[in-house]
Amino acid sequence: MKGEIVKEVDLPEVFNHPIRSDLIIQFFNAYMSNSRVPYGSFYYAGNRRVGHNLGPNHGISRYPRVSGSTRGVLLSNARGGRSAHHPVTAKNWHIKMNENQRKMAKFSALASVANIEVVRKRGHRFEASSLPIIVENEFENIKETSRVVELFTKIGVYEDIIRAKEGTKIRAGRGKSRGRKYTTPKSILIVVKSKDTVEKAVRNLPGVDVARPEDLNAYILAPGGHPGRLVVMSESALEAIRGWQI
Repeated sequence: MKGEIVKEVDLPEVFNHPIRSDLIIQFFNAYMSNSRVPYGSFYYAGNRRVGHNLGPNHGISRYPRVSGSTRGVLLSNARGGRSAHHPVTAKNWHIKMNENQRKMAKFSALASVANIEVVRKRGHRFEASSLPIIVENEFENIKETSRVVELFTKIGVYEDIIRAKEGTKIRAGRGKSRGRKYTTPKSILIVVKSKDTVEKAVRNLPGVDVARPEDLNAYILAPGGHPGRLVVMSESALEAIRGWQI
């Protein structure tokens, strides 16, 4: 808790798992697709008009028109007509991925957080000589953001939070007007046995996420499908992962 090396611990066997980038991106795509909410246009949109045509031998096309007028209606190439290929709620977005593949994707993503070269390649900034960074269980009881910042500065990972803050930008596109104006790069992932207290202390730090060992998956450990997230982990969380069966 003072930013000094107290002892060294052996990582669980799962951290020696081969890094399978193909399974990680496959899981990420499935996770994102399966979390989509089905949406579609109103069934009668563009069809709430009555259209007539005069039939043949009148010198004009047999096109549905408003009665007593030449204005076209109903068809997709008419102004105010129906959409030709509108979204429908019946579309199936589900991507199946079996349990063994999901587990291998999670193990691969977890193994990548211990590889310094992979973590640096992902863009994280840190000064630690070994990853992931394991902290004492007392860390889970921190209530003040200032204490978290002080600790992260001492162990050499606070620069990554600054990177996330400086990388925050205004989103390009319609999302600006739909409640998601800003995009923030992912920074440190904090893995703790109990997140009730420390989660409140870090919620204002940009790009920082908190998770329990049972919450981990390839989506959290490898945002965007890119392996090698910078992880700070408590001792009790590490012991929980030690019990995983590969």
